[in-house]
Order: sequence, then C-alpha cells, then structure tokens
Amino acid sequence: MPMEKETLPKGLLPLKGVFNFRDMGGLKTMDGRTVKRGILFRAAELTGLTAEDLRHLRSMNIQYVYDYRDKDEADKKPDPQIGRARHERIPVNGSDKTTAHTEWDPGTFYQTFTREKFTKVYAQMPIQNTSYKRMLSLLMRPEKNLPLVHHCTGGRDRTGVGAMLILITLGVPVETIMEDYLLSNETLVDFHREVFEDAANYLFGAALKRFEKDFLLHEEYLDASIRSILGAYGSFAGYLEREFGMTPAIREKIKDFCLE
Repeated sequence: MPMEKETLPKGLLPLKGVFNFRDMGGLKTMDGRTVKRGILFRAAELTGLTAEDLRHLRSMNIQYVYDYRDKDEADKKPDPQIGRARHERIPVNGSDKTTAHTEWDPGTFYQTFTREKFTKVYAQMPIQNTSYKRMLSLLMRPEKNLPLVHHCTGGRDRTGVGAMLILITLGVPVETIMEDYLLSNETLVDFHREVFEDAANYLFGAALKRFEKDFLLHEEYLDASIRSILGAYGSFAGYLEREFGMTPAIREKIKDFCLE
C-alpha cells in the first residue's frame, strides 16, 4: 500500500495502514485564495491505521472524525481513536444502502452494477441527505470542529461527494473539484485491485472487464451530483443556503477560516 514519499500524489499523507488519506489543502479558489493545509482531510476506512500512523495524526490535532458508512461497515471495521478527536457516524445511504458494495450480497452487487445505476446513485446523494447536512453543520463551526477528517470505505464515492460540497463552499472551481475527485483513481489502485479480485469470483470475461472499467471513477458520476444540485436549486449558493441554512455571511466566515 505505501508509496515512497517523493512519489506520493498531491495531498496524500505518508500513512502505511490506510488508503487515500489526503489533505484537501492547497487547492486554489475562484477569488485567488488557497485552501489551507492541515485542516480538512478525506480518507478511506481508518481501521488499519498503524501505531506510527496514529502518532502522526495525533500530532496534527484532528478534532473530528466524520464517518459516512453504514452500521454494518463500521462494526466490521471500526474507526480507531485518533488522539482526542470526536467521532460521529451518520450513513449517507440511510436505509437504502445503495452505494456500499460491502453491505450487499457481493454477487448481486457485481452482477447488477451498471454505469447508469451508479450515475443515478450520485444524482440522489447530495439532495436532502441527513449525513451531508450534519457534516456541513460541523464545517459551519470551523473554529470548534477543524481539523476534520471525513471518510467512508474507499474514500471515493460518499467521501467524494462530501469533498465536493466542502470545496464548493470554499469557492473552489468545479474543474479543480473534478480533478481532485478523479485523483482517487490514482490513490486507490491497490484498493481497486482488491475489489476486482473479489469481483472475479462472480464475473468472467467481458462482464468482468466491463465492471473493472465502470467501477473506476468517471466524470459522469460526479457530474450527476452537480447537475442534480443545479437542477433542483439553480445555483450552488442557493443550494447551500436552502439545503443547509448556510447564509452568505456563514459561508464567508468559513472561507476566512479555511482559506489563505
């Protein structure tokens, strides 16, 4: 899993026991500022963090660990305690469990997975979602709740939408958000290999090749979330205010705390 430090993709922390643990800082915003490093992190499941990893994270003074996973996922692979950080878990999936392949009978998941179905999942995720409402309420009190790490199982789908919402709040351009989203294809090579090896127990030949291609992150997935937001609310500012109660004044407070 670990890569040599000098070859790490941008933002990826040199941790040995977890996939895709990335600092969201360093991205440029539309007003010319930059997201601060060391305050916002995204990750895959954390249960494998080593003692050395935990020492490194404790030194970063993380205040909050926010978990998007379902109960069964979290029970099987619980979050370790990171210093004095508060932990909270509210599932993005609610009772539907539509994005977590670990929650389904694996054969059913692999054999019925299609890009069209997954695109619909992404379209549904950001609208009236209790988990994202809670996560953004934490962001609205940055002085109390940051540094924060938010995560799911792979740190790519549920966390990818959550990261988009945070970066939209901070005024990062959509093109940059998309680049950050697709970076998980690079940082999750080993994770995806494990998924594909499992899928090979249920799929063969062309069906397996199709799944291996379609399960990777594609622009059309996150685009579906973005189109859903704009279709329902007309603008990102309207979405943030009507969906989360984030007034322009609150948004500016968040920006002033998180940007430099």
